[in-house]
Amino acid sequence: MNSAHAVATLLGVGRLKPAPGTWGSLVVLPAVLLGPVACLLLAAAVAVAGWLAVRAVQATSAEEDPGWIVVDEAAGMLLALAALPAAGWVGAGLAFLAFRALDILKPWPVSWADGLPGATGVMLDDILAGAIAAAALLLLGALAPGVL
Repeated sequence: MNSAHAVATLLGVGRLKPAPGTWGSLVVLPAVLLGPVACLLLAAAVAVAGWLAVRAVQATSAEEDPGWIVVDEAAGMLLALAALPAAGWVGAGLAFLAFRALDILKPWPVSWADGLPGATGVMLDDILAGAIAAAALLLLGALAPGVL
């Protein structure tokens, strides 16, 4: 496995069945223990590394967005986790459910980003899903303090 495939699959996590995107989201959940700033910084780093890796993978593959590319799910999930005020399983669970729902259902603007070509489309739809999940969690935290 070359380095681009290693990053794109999160060291092979993307090859797990069923639902590789779910596995790609689950594998970064422990990052919630690092706190919101660390999750935000990790989300940015994973997004950049992921975009570069996906671009390299796409240059050698006929598939535009194969299911085994899961670095995009990791970046989006980390962004959703960055909205949590503190580490907790309730908040992490809600972040996971919100992110996965948005990633699977692809409401606008997630669907718009999903239609973009190349590595940008692969990465941006999940980043937007993570951002929308984060916004919903921030709103929930403001409306119901202490829930997360």
